Amino acid sequence: MRWRKGRRSSNVEDRRGEASPGGGLGGLGNLLAIAPFLLRSKRGWLILLVLGALYYFGSNMFSGTTHTGPPTVGPDGQVQPSDAASDELAQFVAVVLADTEDTWGKLFQQAGSQYTTPKLVLYNDAVRSACGLSSAAVGPFYCPGDQKVYLDLGFLNELKKLGAPGDFAFAYVIAHEVGHHVQNLMGTSDKVQRARMQADKVTANRLSVMLELQADCFAGVWAFYAHRDRNMLEPGDIEEGLRAAAAVGDDHLLRRSGRAVSPDAFTHGSAEQRAYWFQRGFTSGDVNQCNTFAALSGQ
Repeated sequence: MRWRKGRRSSNVEDRRGEASPGGGLGGLGNLLAIAPFLLRSKRGWLILLVLGALYYFGSNMFSGTTHTGPPTVGPDGQVQPSDAASDELAQFVAVVLADTEDTWGKLFQQAGSQYTTPKLVLYNDAVRSACGLSSAAVGPFYCPGDQKVYLDLGFLNELKKLGAPGDFAFAYVIAHEVGHHVQNLMGTSDKVQRARMQADKVTANRLSVMLELQADCFAGVWAFYAHRDRNMLEPGDIEEGLRAAAAVGDDHLLRRSGRAVSPDAFTHGSAEQRAYWFQRGFTSGDVNQCNTFAALSGQ
């Protein structure tokens, strides 16, 4: 992607290096665990006061990890720790987020509405949101409760393992989560959530698939404008996006884990469906072409 000259969004919230919230003996948990033993003596009181002061003023000694600065991507494509000056991956995320802001801001304005930009939170290991405590193992996600996208940069390594390397593959992931923010602003997410609560499990899963596929289509719409209006895409980028969409298909992930493939249990869509809807959004650049609920309701 041609991204280096792009605008950086100011809506990136960097929580990397923070102690994992609620992380067992990490952070304040360590201090509370040893407090009863320290309180048994006068010297223990003094030690406890010193340790408490260190924790209060931001020491990372209780986190169980050493943070040497934001990560970057090495020659092998793996995310590695580095200093902020070379934090290109975080800069890339900020540029992609800014570009989604420009695209959706324009589209909402054309529709007679106003786009409210989401925040994007960078984190390591685990993070607390309005949706609860989440581990990095769940992958990138959007929380409608606080209108924030949550992203562990290590997911880039997971995409590579899934057979979807490349910068545009990562951009697709960001654009997909922003697509969920668009659904939230449009009221689609609330409608689907209410319908899922009243439906049987198979129908609820089907509604979830429709929601996810629409976010894929919205990611394709963003890519259309990023390419047409700002010439950000390079040869091979769309293929990267299609591979990324297919790589996170339910059937692909189930086969990789050695589990049986059951379409009724899908919650995100098959590899073929995800690639199709991303392509549909990119080819048309038209939000109206992303009505997965009408297109899939009869299947």
